[in-house]
Amino acid sequence: MSVVELRGAVVLLGRFPALAGLDLSVDVGETVLLQGPNGAGKTTLLMLCAGLVRPADGEVRVLGHDLTVERREVRRRVALLRHGTGLYEDLTAAENIRFWARAAGLGESEATSRAASAVGLLGLDDRLLSRPVHALSAGQRRRTSLASLAVRRPDLWLLDEPHAGLDQVGRDAVDSLIRDAVSAGATVLVASHELERVRSLSPRVVTVAAGVVVRDSGRGGGTTRPACTPEAATGEAADA
Repeated sequence: MSVVELRGAVVLLGRFPALAGLDLSVDVGETVLLQGPNGAGKTTLLMLCAGLVRPADGEVRVLGHDLTVERREVRRRVALLRHGTGLYEDLTAAENIRFWARAAGLGESEATSRAASAVGLLGLDDRLLSRPVHALSAGQRRRTSLASLAVRRPDLWLLDEPHAGLDQVGRDAVDSLIRDAVSAGATVLVASHELERVRSLSPRVVTVAAGVVVRDSGRGGGTTRPACTPEAATGEAADA
């Protein structure tokens, strides 16, 4: 079953095509590493899959929903980690995590259980949990964002440079989160420049350049094959 099915997907930033006819199909339970230069279209691709940008052309389906008309339905089942934290600055770390648990429709008991599991894995102790987000370091905020995402247990994880700003322990925790999510049946797309670390997760590797897929190792991480003409790899786009 395809979780992501994109055929000729086009996304415009102003008049510029950040995605320029991109084709990609991702099945349930896959881990996909999106690699490519800055400006390739990786972030726009994640935002499209999260239902945060509207496709200008092409067939775009995520979790069975047509994103031209059903973006709201998709947002309930996906979680996107971006460069920003997505947290409420005046709430404590614990309050942010509980907020996102309730936003996922969890009951009090399940929300508490999931939150405890997430904060334990990410090394958020009681002292940090009781502090407002604006008083946390960049790495602590990143961990809180990851815990807020993990507590929701989305069907589709969309991670944009998830290891950024974290120490070794935090980076290892991210890897554990990804493995646990996939083991539980989720699908994970990771845009990252930390290629060796993410490759340790045995992902399928998809290379994006100029708003299209130019290389795809295929399902199961098999032999790399070109996805389009080599000339496309030399182009540039306005998105990370």
